[in-house]
Amino acid sequence: MTDLSTEPEFDLEEFLPYLLNQAAEATSRSFHAVYRDLYGMTRTQWRVMANLGKFGAMTAKDICVISHIEKTKVSRAVAMLESAGLLLRAPSKDDRRAEILNLTQEGQIVFLDLGRRANEYDGKLRAELGETTAAELVKLLELLIKR
Repeated sequence: MTDLSTEPEFDLEEFLPYLLNQAAEATSRSFHAVYRDLYGMTRTQWRVMANLGKFGAMTAKDICVISHIEKTKVSRAVAMLESAGLLLRAPSKDDRRAEILNLTQEGQIVFLDLGRRANEYDGKLRAELGETTAAELVKLLELLIKR
């Protein structure tokens, strides 16, 4: 039996996954204000648009896999983006149960605008960190993602 009194005490605020999550939330939250205030979008709607803007036509399932977002959240986001005229659904030729999602022309315009603003936000964040620290952070995050 292990003597728990000799084990180091768990400190959530030093737990790396917790710190990574807090950093992601803090940086994501401040950019959220941009797409929320300009276009009334949720984080999931922005992520759906960002994926369609970057990768082109795909299914909701593809977006779930790439973004690690729950299916129900993606489905709700797709419905709202479609009702706003920012994306279209079309039946898949390969799988009758799936729909191919694509940005409309208006959706492309919104994506380009938000993409420009995202680049500006990213540039400011990197400038705050400093060039060397930002580059090191990118390498470390890529290393963690590849694990």
